[in-house]
Amino acid sequence: MEFIKHIFDIFVHLDRHLYEIIQDYGVWTYAILFLIIVGETGLVVTPFLPGDSLLFAAGVFAGAGMLDVWLLLLILTLAAVLGDAANYSIGYRIGRRLLADPNSRIFKKEYIKRTQHFYEKYGGKTIVIARFVPIVRTFAPFLAGVGRMGYFRFALYNITGAIAWVTICVLGGFYFGTFRFVKNNFSLIILAVIIISMLPALIELVRHKFQKKQIGS
Repeated sequence: MEFIKHIFDIFVHLDRHLYEIIQDYGVWTYAILFLIIVGETGLVVTPFLPGDSLLFAAGVFAGAGMLDVWLLLLILTLAAVLGDAANYSIGYRIGRRLLADPNSRIFKKEYIKRTQHFYEKYGGKTIVIARFVPIVRTFAPFLAGVGRMGYFRFALYNITGAIAWVTICVLGGFYFGTFRFVKNNFSLIILAVIIISMLPALIELVRHKFQKKQIGS
């Protein structure tokens, strides 16, 4: 039982155990990272797996010369794309049946509501923005499938979001991982990046509402 607990702890907190994983498994570390990111983004039952912090930690070790940064970017972007694609497929095929149970322990109402709020606010761009928001990241592609979002449109947002998420997090660790402030406040930095990237859309929204008010008056 203790062994199972230890293995579970390693997977859930892989970002903290990455050094020993690299030491013990060498090149197989890439495969482990791939599977974790596929699981975190592709299965609605595993939103507890590490995401941002794992990518950042991988970037830190790449900066220390223990992992190849270009191989990381390629493998983890592929994992993120495949994870969301699998999640979308699950939502498209059986999502409505899974959500039919109001007492489901897996599909907690607050998770669903939180993700639906994102869709109401950002529409299809939720797939991109959600990459940077834990929990929402796991449920957004699933609900896109449930809502029958067109696959070509979903795939475009999926690939764009995966590239942005993996690049920012991994290179953030690669270039700035040694700075204590960055390490301790990475989530806030990611939030700042999202806000800055959304400024043009927010300005356009405010301008549109202002114009409607003027027309109404």
